Amino acid sequence: MHKPAILFGDEPTGALDSQSARELLETMKMLNTEQQVPILLVTHDPFSASYAQRILLIKDGVIGQEIKRGDCNREEFYRELLDVLGTFQN
Repeated sequence: MHKPAILFGDEPTGALDSQSARELLETMKMLNTEQQVPILLVTHDPFSASYAQRILLIKDGVIGQEIKRGDCNREEFYRELLDVLGTFQN
């Protein structure tokens, strides 16, 4: 497929080792930034989610919180996400 209108991923890294998961996420990031392909990713993995620009946290079918990356890098966003998840789960 060339130039998809949107790319959907449902737990795309779930069955991958860490290196393969990182390579897939970097490829998806490149598609998003360089080719302007929107990506909708569903995941339980905070590391995978940290590649996003915007995260919606859903609990019991209800959107409970939205987190936007803003200007921070992926590593900073990952730490912020882990902090938010610690309070969101309760």
